[in-house]
This record gives sequence, C-alpha cells and structure tokens, in this order.
Amino acid sequence: MASISPYGKRFISYLRREQIKRLLATRYRVDGREPERVRSVEIRTGVVKTADGSAEVKLGRTHVVAGVKVGLGQPFPDAPDEGVLVVSAEVLPHASPYTEVGPPDESAIELARVVDRGIRHCGYVDFKKLAVEGGKAYILWVDLYVINDDGNLVDAANLAAVAALKNTQLPAVVKEEQGVKLDRNNKTPLPVDLNKAPIAVSIGKIGSVLLLDPTLEEELSLDGRITFTISEDRIVAAQKTIGAFAPQELEAALDLAWKGRGQYAEFLKNAGI
Repeated sequence: MASISPYGKRFISYLRREQIKRLLATRYRVDGREPERVRSVEIRTGVVKTADGSAEVKLGRTHVVAGVKVGLGQPFPDAPDEGVLVVSAEVLPHASPYTEVGPPDESAIELARVVDRGIRHCGYVDFKKLAVEGGKAYILWVDLYVINDDGNLVDAANLAAVAALKNTQLPAVVKEEQGVKLDRNNKTPLPVDLNKAPIAVSIGKIGSVLLLDPTLEEELSLDGRITFTISEDRIVAAQKTIGAFAPQELEAALDLAWKGRGQYAEFLKNAGI
C-alpha cells in the first residue's frame, strides 16, 4: 500500500512553473495541447481474469486499473431494497516519485469518494435491481489501482470504474436451506444504462487560464482545481479540491467541463462503452 507524500506533492521548480505559465499565456501547454484538450485515452476491459469485471485506462501516461468483485451481503439500513457500492483506491508505491509506502492517505480516500459519488447518483447502475431475496443484496466492490501517476487521477479512475462496471458479470443467486448464495459458474452481465454513464471532468486553473486534464507538472502548479461529474445533461457531483474560483470562472469552468465530457464520451464510445 502507498500514500502520496504531502511534501513531494508541493515541489516543482520555480523556473519550470514559470515556463508552464508562459506557455499557457500563448494558449499552449508543455505537452503541446491547447487548454481545451484532454490527452489521448486508451481503454481496455477484461484485463483481470480473477475479477468479475475489470478495465484499465491510460490517460496520457496516467495509468489506472479497476477491478470489480461481486459479493452478497446486507444492504445499507437506509436503503434496504438496494444493492451496495463500495469504492476504494490505492496508489501503488512505484506510481510516482511522490508516493510513499504506507496506508492510503487523504488523497487516495478522496479519489475513491469522488468516483463513488458520481456512480451512486447518476443511475448508471440501478441499485434497486441488485436487491435479492432474504433481505440480502449484491455488493459491488470496485477497487482502483494507480499504476502510474502523471496527473488527473480522478478522470482516469472514473473512466476505469465506468468501464469495469460495464464489463462486470453478476453471479446468479441460488437458494439453499441456509439461505441464498452466489453461483459463480452461472453469470449474467451487470445491467448498466450507458446513456447515464458518469464522466468526471477535472478543470485546473493556473493564473487566469483554465485547462482540462492537468498533467502532474501542471497539478503541482495549480492555483485551483474543480471536478464536475456529468451524466446525460446534468451535473451529478462537483468537488473543489484546491484554490478558489470567482463566479465567472465557475461558469467558464463548467462550459469547459462540457467540452471535456464530449471528448471522454467519444473515447468510451470507441471502446464499446
């Protein structure tokens, strides 16, 4: 297990930061992109054969793997007729120079929460269909593993989770004298509504410039960051992690998020999701 060093995360040379700002003033970035462009996305599903569903996403050099394991257990007391979603995230020790060995820190916990929130509130998975007889429910354990951190883990991890859930096979529920159990030899696809797939879009602010999909160097230079999770034509979640945005900046960030959503949606479509 690993955590992200708060000291390492703060470090970038003054000269490098100033170079990033000067390029942005000309509407270009260190990697050649315009502020309104996300990096190239590669999505593969079924990459973990021991999982009930899995996917890997490469967003530029950022690399995240998601695995889904299906269990059977008690539903939450406040939602007795619904299935359960549990999302966790781990940054592997070799993922970046700023990663330290240890339990998941606040950054990994927040990463899992943002992904969880978007999936839970969009209708992509109909959790009412995951309730079973005998007061039991399916539990979807979604584990996110950061293989390489080159910035914007939230967007990459969200895409990986969405793709992994689309790839998930639900074991059948069989009755026994003692109750119900899962038959892992008999599976059906987890029903998802692709039209409602949640897409997280993170907006960075450096000086007065707003940009999509910040790289790690850009993250170390950010004056502000906000993530919108969009499903169909609505915002289902929003999370500001650093800095402040004036009202007009928020409006511009939201407009930019819709552009990013369209780009990510195209990559999902090309991957059959």
